[in-house]
Amino acid sequence: MTTFDKREEAFERQFVHNEGVRFKALARRNKRLGLWAAERLGRTGTEAESYAKVLAAIELQHHSDAEVASKIQRDLEAAGVSISEAEIRHLMGELLAKAIAEIKDGR
Repeated sequence: MTTFDKREEAFERQFVHNEGVRFKALARRNKRLGLWAAERLGRTGTEAESYAKVLAAIELQHHSDAEVASKIQRDLEAAGVSISEAEIRHLMGELLAKAIAEIKDGR
């Protein structure tokens, strides 16, 4: 195996690792985001958990933060809670950064 082959293999391993961390972090972020939104919608317990699962499913199906943010904004507005998509996206960024840090720290 040449040095180039070893280097390519190392890059591939790093890519797989990074994608695994990203997947776990997005799942963690979406759960927390869903629970946050559910609280504002007055949902608790299994209703809140179900709402968080719906958001996770949207992320898996569409691979889009925009779809997740849009759903939350529509649901909150329908419940009379005024919040901008920019505020939701800001929270999404904060929660994702926190989730990545926790995963890297082994939590």
